[in-house]
Amino acid sequence: MAKIRIDKYLADAGFGSRKDVKGLLKAKQVTINGETCVHAEEKLEPAQDVVCVQGKMVVYESFSYYMLHKPQGVVSATKDAHEKTVVNLITEQKRRDLFPVGRLDKDTEGLLLLTNDGKLSNDLLAPGKHVDKVYYAKVQGKVDESDVKAFADGVDIGDDTPTKSADLRILKSGEESEIELTITEGRFHQVKRMFHAVGKEVIYLKRLSMESLVLDNTLTKGEYRSLTEEEIKKLC
Repeated sequence: MAKIRIDKYLADAGFGSRKDVKGLLKAKQVTINGETCVHAEEKLEPAQDVVCVQGKMVVYESFSYYMLHKPQGVVSATKDAHEKTVVNLITEQKRRDLFPVGRLDKDTEGLLLLTNDGKLSNDLLAPGKHVDKVYYAKVQGKVDESDVKAFADGVDIGDDTPTKSADLRILKSGEESEIELTITEGRFHQVKRMFHAVGKEVIYLKRLSMESLVLDNTLTKGEYRSLTEEEIKKLC
């Protein structure tokens, strides 16, 4: 890894803006390999040099990966002038360049990946990749085999082309049905629009998995954890 400036290093590592970092440097609270650093432009080798802030060693990661159990009422964005965002839910010291991979609607719960790995995000979201995404939903209306066939054939949701073949599994059929749906696209409000197209309405929606990443059922709504090395390896 190439050398980088100390102000960028600490800002990326979650110590605030570069202005905030300059305050730490000015207050002589930063050391590099045991030597006090006061110059923002000083460069270091992240893989070799030891940086401490207020006596505590900084753990620097080029990429961070978090699994979040997104709750309802939170928007899938990095910033929002009026709403709480999914990035706000990561309360530990975090990189400032985190972003959600894709989005879940404000009223949708479930698995959301947050990272700063742009290549991984592009790989997971690229239309040609056909990444499986599995959802659980409660649906107003009786879901039956005709819907299973319609979803497998592709549904007209008002876009230029019908949806790609989707695997609909009925868990409970009745006035209020329960289903699992696997899709390989990520169109706007896609699951809701697919059911609306067959005369039914989604009243609850939760994403269970994306590609190889499965929501950890020990995470309650709003909780998160770092991905394991095995999970990262499978995704990347």
